[in-house]
Formats: sequence, C-alpha cells, structure tokens
Amino acid sequence: MHANIGDTLLVHGHNVGHGDRKAVIVEVRGPDGSPPYIVRFDDGHESLVYPGPDAVVMPAAGQPG
Repeated sequence: MHANIGDTLLVHGHNVGHGDRKAVIVEVRGPDGSPPYIVRFDDGHESLVYPGPDAVVMPAAGQPG
C-alpha cells in the first residue's frame, strides 16, 4: 500500500449497519508512502492507522493513480 498526504483512505464496513468509512491522510509515517498513516475522519477525529486488507487508498484529485 502506498499513499500521499491528501489521499483518501477508504475502509470497507464488515457489519450490517456499519458502512464504509473515509478519512483524509494527513501524515505518512512509513518509508516511501507505506503505513502507518495519520488520518482525519469527517467528524474531525484523527487517528494513527495501520490499514488492513479491507482498506483502499484513493489518490487525491490531480495525483496519478
């Protein structure tokens, strides 16, 4: 997994009633864009995330995919 600041991390929900969660990557702590990431969710909450296989990085607009 590779990400840049400004990309979106999409984590797919696994339980009924729990949809996907989106967060903006505000800091990349791993080498060469690898995890962990500091992300900011829509409610303003920030968290350190080690994404699992249920997560996808979506490049920010204007960045190559």
